[in-house]
Amino acid sequence: MSETGIVNVFDSCFSTDVLRDGIYHMYLHEVINELHEAFPHSSFLAFNFREGQKRSQFAEILCEYDVTVLDYPRQYESCPILPLSLVHHFLHVSDSWLSGRNQHNIILLHCERGGWPLLAFLLASFLIFRKLHSGEKRTLEMVHREAPKGFLKLLSPLNPFPSQLRYLQFVARRNLSLEWPPPERTLSLDCLILRGIPIYDDNKGCRLSIRIFGRNLRNKDGLSTQMLFSMLNKRKSLRH
Repeated sequence: MSETGIVNVFDSCFSTDVLRDGIYHMYLHEVINELHEAFPHSSFLAFNFREGQKRSQFAEILCEYDVTVLDYPRQYESCPILPLSLVHHFLHVSDSWLSGRNQHNIILLHCERGGWPLLAFLLASFLIFRKLHSGEKRTLEMVHREAPKGFLKLLSPLNPFPSQLRYLQFVARRNLSLEWPPPERTLSLDCLILRGIPIYDDNKGCRLSIRIFGRNLRNKDGLSTQMLFSMLNKRKSLRH
């Protein structure tokens, strides 16, 4: 387990290997038994960032030890970020758990394969929210450095750091706003800068197609999206 004071992260979060069911079960049982031996008077709350919608094996195993498990998606629309409403829920539950009467409460963080980028962002949000660290960029970089070098690139084809930093700034400035999470606002996109365009050997160029997706406000869970804008397919091809 990797420890951050009152927060513990499972070592399996730093690996791309998929453990077989039998080995995975043994691993979890061993870790939980060690935690109970090391902290006999503590109560545990576990957050799991899962793949899919089914109840995770992680939750089923930890329930055998009377550990409460909250499952979150490990990404949102293929991006290791969550809507601010879910970020707020995570921070509120974490803070309430650690601020309870039992001063020995401990938080466990676990993610299924590919969930480390989101876990890192939420851990950084937690550190900023609890004022355990200051400086959004420095805190986010510090947490990401806990993983092996190059680990983030293996899990995410796009660099999630800019988006995570922007969301982290919302968390850091929450006390400056009368309402948090902030209400929905209209987005105005003035320009789109492309750092690179695919190169084709036959020199036929490519056709740029841009689609913008946003949250479907009619959906109660706030997680589903809808297409807000799509370029017409009749646009001319771009030559390079």
